[in-house]
Amino acid sequence: MANVNLASVVLRNALRTKVGVRQSHDMISQKIGKREVVGHGWNGLPVYADRVDFPMPAIRFKEDTRDILALREKEKGCWKKLSVQEKKALYRASFCQTFSEMKYPTGEWKAALGAILIVSSMSLTGMLLLKAFVYDPIPETFDEEHQKAQLKRMLDLNINPIHGVSSKWDYDNNKWK
Repeated sequence: MANVNLASVVLRNALRTKVGVRQSHDMISQKIGKREVVGHGWNGLPVYADRVDFPMPAIRFKEDTRDILALREKEKGCWKKLSVQEKKALYRASFCQTFSEMKYPTGEWKAALGAILIVSSMSLTGMLLLKAFVYDPIPETFDEEHQKAQLKRMLDLNINPIHGVSSKWDYDNNKWK
């Protein structure tokens, strides 16, 4: 698939440059070789790509050999005279994959999941190493005893009495409202 994308980009850029029609045709024929152009193609260029959404590529998959040319002449007649192997050979000369082969899962998700797990484990290891060797320990004021003392001091000083913590404290009954 990467070769198809690369070829389409190269051909598209070649066609956009200011070259003559003959030169661009020569560049395309160098890329596709002796394969037969049979249609417009999904991107307007004669490139081959197996796509479910565009099932008819612009060029045939393989170049014509003597055997394939003989089968193409035979296919112009009655198809009942063709054997199953000949029909498959004709299909494989025009297409690389069947629809079921295109839709079959490739297993690329395994590589992606592996990469995600490797990156996650490396970041977790880095975080643990930073916590162990770089960061200072948590201050003692973060324990529950110190936090309760800080809250009591805030209530005693009546800090932010309109919208803050002191506004939710009942000073007459010494409990939360």
